[in-house]
Parts: sequence; structure tokens; C-alpha cells
Amino acid sequence: MEVKKIIETGDIFLGIEFGSTRIKAVLTDENGEVLGTGIHDWENSFIDGIWTYPLEEILSGLSSCYASIKSDIKEKYGVTIKQIKYMGISAMMHGYMAFDKDMNLLAPFQTWRNSNTEEAAKDLSESFKFNIPLRWTIAHLYQRILDKEEHVEKLNFVTTLSSYIHYMLTGEKNIGIGDASGIFPIDSFAMDYDASMLSIFEEKIADNKFPWKIRDILPKVMVAGEKAGVLTKEGAALLDKDGDLQEGSILCPPEGDAGTGMVATNSIKKGTGNMSAGTSMFAMLVLDKKLNDYYDEIDMVTTPDGYPVAMSHANNGTSDLNAWVGLFREFSKLFCINISDGELFEKLYTNSLNGSPDCGNLMSFGYFSGEGITKLNEGRPLFLRSPKSEFNLANFMRAHLYSSLTAVKVGLDILTEKENVKIKKMMGHGGLFKTKEVGQRYLSAAINAPVEVLDTASEGGAWGIALLALYLIHADKYKLDEFLSEKIFDKNTGSEIMADEKDVEGFKTFTQRYLNAVDIEKLSVEKFAE
Repeated sequence: MEVKKIIETGDIFLGIEFGSTRIKAVLTDENGEVLGTGIHDWENSFIDGIWTYPLEEILSGLSSCYASIKSDIKEKYGVTIKQIKYMGISAMMHGYMAFDKDMNLLAPFQTWRNSNTEEAAKDLSESFKFNIPLRWTIAHLYQRILDKEEHVEKLNFVTTLSSYIHYMLTGEKNIGIGDASGIFPIDSFAMDYDASMLSIFEEKIADNKFPWKIRDILPKVMVAGEKAGVLTKEGAALLDKDGDLQEGSILCPPEGDAGTGMVATNSIKKGTGNMSAGTSMFAMLVLDKKLNDYYDEIDMVTTPDGYPVAMSHANNGTSDLNAWVGLFREFSKLFCINISDGELFEKLYTNSLNGSPDCGNLMSFGYFSGEGITKLNEGRPLFLRSPKSEFNLANFMRAHLYSSLTAVKVGLDILTEKENVKIKKMMGHGGLFKTKEVGQRYLSAAINAPVEVLDTASEGGAWGIALLALYLIHADKYKLDEFLSEKIFDKNTGSEIMADEKDVEGFKTFTQRYLNAVDIEKLSVEKFAE
């Protein structure tokens, strides 16, 4: 059937993902082929010490992104989208969105970037004997309780961004198990929040005599393949301000960007892994057994179908790197040099390959915000060099590229060295891998394993959540990993790179210098100089 007819009949699948700097939409056919895309660029705000997005920006960004993909489809095929059979919402995981019984926001939305929960996360980790990272929703909630914030008494719904948007479209308080695993620990046998830990939490807060129970204020956990709601008339109007879109679309469970990254890279099977490289960095390995211990540096989350995943998550990725590239952009404009952003990144990234394997003793710490892995509570971007460093452009860029990966590497090293987890191959996706070979080679050097980037990697999580919407019509016949391998990735191609030995050793040297310079509370220039 021709594409125009497919769109007219509504046999299409829409995925929308809210990333840190961009909201992206992807529309596919029943084979997972991308028919069109839409984007809306945005940026978080730092207000009163909190990284946040106002609700009005969230909702206006949603409709703006939809208008973008609607326009793209109209331009390509000459047809207006009026019905969509299946759709799904994905977003940045973690954070804190708190509502009362009338769905009024009780406190500013706190994103994953906030690390103001140290006391709560430490207390809960010790009580649960399970690592609760600073950015997890339950850490935010418990910190609000410890701080005796007045709004806690009025809580009726505590959730994440994807689940909130899903509610606004369907009226249902549901969440995918992958995103739920960043709210509260998951029992992969029950496919639900861990019941024993829920009980421990209730005991810890019992003296407060709140009018709510923790299970009652969290969204319902659902797994991939379950129908999680239907687009309401109000939801359709929220998406499409022109009023063309009809209600009735079936939605899959809303998911976090970690889960959609796994789907978009076919990294659902046990033993597979993927790395999402952007404003934040996270690497995930699907486990075939439980870890022997719990670690502050490792999050335990799940795949969208509920299997345990060890995640090394760094709050800071390419933000500082992008800021430096912005400086070069200013320089080019100052001299009236006309160069596109894409060419600027490509030239600088590619030139970094001419640098020394250990970056010539240059060091960068791209801490725009606090970093849990290295125990820093506040952002402190920093660039260091000694008088004897090899200070040139190639080493300068290489150091910033290495630095964007190093915090994640620290977590992965724990898995490989202390838990004997084997990394057979890592799938890469995200902005860092857009420039051919560079980010891929450096990640391979960091983990000493091959890194593959698929041709579809640039579609990212928006395509991943569209595939989860598509999975709704296949769930009765296929497990999720079977659906991806046999229906989506059977003909997909990509490139695989294994770093050479000198780059692997160079990254090890860089990492050791990085760790030598990181103190628990501060960055020590003296240690780096040694």
C-alpha cells in the first residue's frame, strides 16, 4: 500500500520522546520504517537552585513537536494526519512530579539533573540494601519528607515526565516498567514495585501519619505489549492544536529514555548492552544473573519487558563539550567564516583522532551539574593542564570527548572488575556517535570491547517508543526481543569498531589521572599536578 494511503487509513505508529534539549517525534509504518519526524528544541531552566521545566513549556513543547511532524508528513506526502492507530510517550527518567487530587502541581518539577537528595538516597539505600541513586523519584519524595515540606501532606500522585504526559493524553495513571524502575526498585518476578521495600518505606514514614500510602500515589506498572490507555478527545486536542487528530489511538505503556534506547539498539536480550551518549551518559547491560552486591555507582533498572539491567549513569555528558564547541562557533563568526554546526562538530571531532592516546596530559571535568558516580553535589566545569602538557587542538578536543565518557566508564569498570560481567559488544546511539568513527572509537577504547552503531541509531528513543507502540499488535505472538530481532532488525545494518591497543591504554591512563584528581567534595588541582 502506498504511504499516502497508509497515513489516510491511520495504520501508523507515533512515538514522541522528551529529551533534555529536544523533543522528537517519529512516525512509522507497520514495518517500523520511518515515514516522518518532528522536533521541538527546548532547554531546562535553573530556578532557585533547581533544574526544571515549567508545565506550560512541557505541554506547549508537546504540541509544537506534533505540529512539526504533522507538517513534515504534509510536505512529503500531501496528506494531513487525522488518525493514528497506536502511539507512545517516552521521556527522561527519574525526577519528581508531585500532584494533588485535582492534578495541580504541588512543587516545581525536579528533573534527573537535580542531586539535592543525598541524605534521602543514602538512608534508603542502607534500609533497602539496594542502591537508590540521587535522581530517583523515591529519593526525591523521601527528601521532601525529611525536609518537612508542607506539600507532602497533599500528595495524590507522584510520577515521572513520561507518565504525566501519558496521563494528560489518556487520563490513565500508568507507567512502563522500565521507567518505573527509576521511580522505585522493581521485582522482576512480580513485574511490579518490590513489595518488601514498599513495606520498609511505609515503616520509615509511619510516624508522619500521612493520609496516603506509597503504593497508592505511584503510577501503575505495566510491561511492553500491554495496552495502557486510549487517546481522549482532550488528549487529541492537546496534541493537535488544529483539531484534525481524532481520539481513540491506543497507547503503549509510557517509557523512560533508557528503555527506548534499548529498543532502538536491539539491546533487550540478556548479555547485550547499549550506550546512550548525549547531555547525560548512560550505559546498560542486560544481566543473566543478580549482582553479588550493590554499589553506589550502579543503578539496577529493567528492560521494557521487565528483565534486570545494570546501568552506569552519569548526569554529565556532552554539555561542557558542546559549550566549548560553541566558543569555536563564536570565533568563526567573528572572522565571518560561514560554517554549519554539523561541519564544525565533524571537523573538531575528526581532528581529535590526531591527538595523543592519553590526550597529552590535558584534563577536562564536564560537571555542569552534580555527579553521583564521583560524589560531587554541584556542577563545576573545569579544564586542567600542567606546564608540560601537550596543549594543542587535537588533544584539547580529545580530552573533552574522553571526559564525557569517563564517569560512565567508572561504573562499568565496577561491573567488569568486581562482578566479572563480560562486555561482548556495546551498541551506541545518541549525538556523540553522529560523527563517523570518533565517539565509537573512544567508547571502544574506554570499555575495551567492540562498539556497533546501527544505521538507524540517529532515530533514537523516539523511534524506540514508536516500536513499542508497534509491538502492541505483535505481543500475542512474539516476546519483545524476538519481535525486534525478527521483525525490525533482521535487515538492519551498521558499523562495528574495535579500538587499537594504544588507544585502550591511553584511555586507561587518562582515567587514572581523572580519578586521581577527583576528591570526594572537590576537584583537587594539586592531585592532578602530581
